[in-house]
Amino acid sequence: MMHCPQNSWKLGEHLVTDENLFNKRRSFIKLGAATVVANSAVIDLLAKESSSKLQPTKKELITSYNNFYEFTTDKKKVKSLVHTFEPSPWKIEITGLVKKDLTLDLEDLLKFENEERIYRFRCVEGWAMVVPWRGFALAELIKKAQPLKSAKYIRFETLYDPAQFPDQDRGFFSTIDYPYVEGLRMDEAMHELSFLATGLYGKDLPKQNGAPIRLVVPWKYGFKSIKSIAKIEFTEKQPLGSWEKLSPEEYGFYANVNPHVDHPRWSQKRERLLGDFFKQDTQMFNGYEAEVAHLYKHMNLKKFF
Repeated sequence: MMHCPQNSWKLGEHLVTDENLFNKRRSFIKLGAATVVANSAVIDLLAKESSSKLQPTKKELITSYNNFYEFTTDKKKVKSLVHTFEPSPWKIEITGLVKKDLTLDLEDLLKFENEERIYRFRCVEGWAMVVPWRGFALAELIKKAQPLKSAKYIRFETLYDPAQFPDQDRGFFSTIDYPYVEGLRMDEAMHELSFLATGLYGKDLPKQNGAPIRLVVPWKYGFKSIKSIAKIEFTEKQPLGSWEKLSPEEYGFYANVNPHVDHPRWSQKRERLLGDFFKQDTQMFNGYEAEVAHLYKHMNLKKFF
């Protein structure tokens, strides 16, 4: 696994989306290249300390403005509909090109050493936020799965359960073709920035944010960070993601944040941080260029978007 320059991608606590729980205290522990917060600690997020163009936004926006089409396409209504969803008990089935098929339940997932990482998050729709996720490196789960050398990609699938997800229950009239699917190239998945989140703001992951476990790939548009993962498959063939399947001219497999490649229906050069009125410039790879650009060194990013 390629190791990032020490602390090069760390975001300071002053950039985190505002959360009252985190006020008036701070406790950071440095482990490797990750920003880690002790389980008993909280982060002090004082807006006046910010020296970045990113301005703190409120916790309420993070948990009340959500893309989770299994419930609804209305971002502001997702939170009010998640009562139909029960993320516990939970299991993830791991299959494909692995030494042996594996099933992990929620207790197994919580045994991985947790850390807290502060990441930028950029939606393909043009809005952004900064979030402290709690969880563990995707690479740790991959090691446990013991994929074969022939595995070139990793495919993720959201839970399919129409009884819990209203839009899945609409059948032919559903918004997209379920279950929701996304994928990564193996070297992307093994990169130390790729993360499996089980919480945010020091608490368990809210249902509307992808409970009990979701993927977070901070240099890619948010639709790659699949929620409520129920199945993982290691494959030799590149997976077809749900949005890529629906509209391949608009949503590519890689979906790297790139201000130089516009969406066919809108520009990607600027973004709006949730809660802010003015837009700011979009950063290449969402600000993680130094860490991940080498993954695409010989690729035409306008073709492989």
